[in-house]
Amino acid sequence: MSTQAGLSFEQAPPFSLPLQFFLSAPLFLLAAALLIVLDPASLASRWTPQALALTHALTLGFLAMAMLGALMQMLPVVAGSPLPRPRAVAWLAQVPLALGTLSLMAGFLAAEPIAFGIAVALLGVGFAVFLAAAAVSLVRATGNVTVWGMRLAVLSLLLTFMLGLALALMRAGTWIPPASAAALAAHLAFGLLGWVLLLVVGVAFQVVPMFQITPPYPPPLGRWLTPGLFVLLLIHAAAPALPSRVATFVEAGLAAGILLFAVTTLALQARRRRKLPDVTLDFWRLGMASLIASVTVWIVAQFSPAWADSDAYPLLLAVLFIGGFGVSVVNGMLYKIVPFLAWFHLQAQLQARAGSIPTMKDMIAEGRTRWQFRFHLTACGLLTVGLFWPLLVRTGGLMLALSALLLQINLLSALRRFTRRGGRFI
Repeated sequence: MSTQAGLSFEQAPPFSLPLQFFLSAPLFLLAAALLIVLDPASLASRWTPQALALTHALTLGFLAMAMLGALMQMLPVVAGSPLPRPRAVAWLAQVPLALGTLSLMAGFLAAEPIAFGIAVALLGVGFAVFLAAAAVSLVRATGNVTVWGMRLAVLSLLLTFMLGLALALMRAGTWIPPASAAALAAHLAFGLLGWVLLLVVGVAFQVVPMFQITPPYPPPLGRWLTPGLFVLLLIHAAAPALPSRVATFVEAGLAAGILLFAVTTLALQARRRRKLPDVTLDFWRLGMASLIASVTVWIVAQFSPAWADSDAYPLLLAVLFIGGFGVSVVNGMLYKIVPFLAWFHLQAQLQARAGSIPTMKDMIAEGRTRWQFRFHLTACGLLTVGLFWPLLVRTGGLMLALSALLLQINLLSALRRFTRRGGRFI
């Protein structure tokens, strides 16, 4: 059995399965960037059709696509519990999710009820297949801090999907759910703080010490952070029925948990044993800085009602959390996961010629990953400032488009090296 840092790889899925998720993700990031370039006013308000299409291109198209691919790989490796029938799950999840996301974006942009209906059907199939398979895998898995993070993140994804389904049906005009404002707030909270944040936190407990050569996270943080955040999210979902002081206290607890994770991660990275430059580390540091900035923006809003009621406040939180945190961390992890899988599968397939296998670092040219990080960092900065100086928004979108294109090129370059050395996508 092959092991590394307590991981087992004998049940890893074929390389092609997580790869189809990973290679789809940058295309949706590019689509989001083009929406900004073609219509910079999409960042003028969070409720414009363009802003809603943009948000779902990033969250469903880029983040969810990459994260589901990562789960497909990590469940058998980290949890020792592979998805049942992984080939069928991969195709029956990824293709409907991609088409469903495109349909949802079209529904927002064209205000066509039929597009929302198609999106509901496709996304329903894709998520139902993946969530059912993931549930079987996670029930069988041996619990550890990362597995529990995955369990709570997948449960949050289920809640996000159910709430999103209700909202999409409302858009399609076939059903008006009660308390739609509360459903929207819960959809956002479970999607961003539950699915995205909890999965990143749970995975970080495993991959930050392993890939970034840091000390481990403090055990109490591993045991209590993800369950604590999830409980607070459940209470937060009932916020409209709670006294305002209780709701504020719950939000403060969420902010404190986010801040604790970000500061701890940065502190561990400062103590890493390998001091060589690493673009993944830069993406993670940008992600953690963006989390801290998100909490800071929220704190300011608690003492400035005028700022809390402004259009810029929720947009700034979205840019910092989705773009600065979510896209950054997922982008950085793709630069670890894809080269590692290419190296691992080459090693498994070409044992007789192991000496000819390139190292993980050689799979993607470091100079190109560094340029892509610069484009991404510039995009984050310009889009953040562009909320207050709109002339910069289109340039920020162009930088994001260049970042997405270069990310796709870089991932494909790892695959070219894989195939040229005799690797097979089995």
